[in-house]
Amino acid sequence: MRDSRETVVTGMVQAGHLEIEETMQARETMDPELLNSAMIAPCGMNCGLCIGYQRTRNRCLGCHGDDVNEPKHCVVCRIKHCAETESEVREQRFCFQCARFPCARLRQMDKRYRTKYGVSMTENQKCIQELGLDEFVMREKDRWKCPQCGGVICVHRKDCISCGHARNS
Repeated sequence: MRDSRETVVTGMVQAGHLEIEETMQARETMDPELLNSAMIAPCGMNCGLCIGYQRTRNRCLGCHGDDVNEPKHCVVCRIKHCAETESEVREQRFCFQCARFPCARLRQMDKRYRTKYGVSMTENQKCIQELGLDEFVMREKDRWKCPQCGGVICVHRKDCISCGHARNS
């Protein structure tokens, strides 16, 4: 008897007429309503779109959460720990509020994310600056909602990790 959380996928291999049964652990669909302003990192990354946040084990709570389950590169992130955004005296939460925006670190990250994932941290920053954080988050919910299952699409994957639907670039 199969666990109710498993999905059975059956396919035919035409060359050998072999029936292949593959059992995959179904992933829970992440509700887009979980995306909120607290999930937006100083760099403009929506932490709710990250595979670290969407994974089921050792879930990362995002840049504003506890560092316990964060990947090492996030724990030591120089943008997250920039003196300009960490200062308790200043009310600067995002990179666009800095006189050095966009700094070399943000430009480097922006280039990597535009190239690998089709997302621009600089554009995210400009959108937050022009529209406000709440409007940016509302647009992110629509932009990253899977049309197939309604879950949140991971920025680091080409397909929805819940249902496998191809992400629109």
